[in-house]
Amino acid sequence: MEKEYFVHETAVIDEGCIIGNGTKIWHFSHIMNNCVIGNNCNIGQNVVVSPGVVLGNNVKVQNNVSIYTGVICEDDVFLGPSMVFTNVINPRSAINRKDQYARTIVKKGATIGANATIVCGHDIGRYAFIGAGAVVTKHVPAYALVIGNPARQTGWMSEYGHKLKFDKDGIAVCPESHEKYLLKDGIVTKL
Repeated sequence: MEKEYFVHETAVIDEGCIIGNGTKIWHFSHIMNNCVIGNNCNIGQNVVVSPGVVLGNNVKVQNNVSIYTGVICEDDVFLGPSMVFTNVINPRSAINRKDQYARTIVKKGATIGANATIVCGHDIGRYAFIGAGAVVTKHVPAYALVIGNPARQTGWMSEYGHKLKFDKDGIAVCPESHEKYLLKDGIVTKL
């Protein structure tokens, strides 16, 4: 059976990987053993996907990204250039902590900007937006906009990636999609 995805001749795909239809894996990337990569993903140049990582459908991974064991990205996630995940809280070269990898889940539609770092064990909510260079050290709620080091929340984002401006009733409208959102008790939901 012919594969229905593209792998550049310089990329390396280890045994036991499942790669979905329409996915493209570019120059010098390494997909390590037992990874699951969904349909229509784009894995940029010089990307490392460590053993057991799971990427949903339509995940976009830009150049020079490291996705370490313990990471799960749901559908439609965007990982910006040179961003990185960690997977151990207290790494030491001389101490093997492979049994202590922490899980990090990036929920559907979230964006992580260029050069951001996600410290392991902190989940990223649906459609959250992590600014370039941010260092995430705690869970990020759905639709939250976080920036800085350490990352702090400065607002809310629509599913189309626009900053939401809520009125006195807690309603905001995305300027592109015209979808409405409700902010109530510190939680944003799409109406």
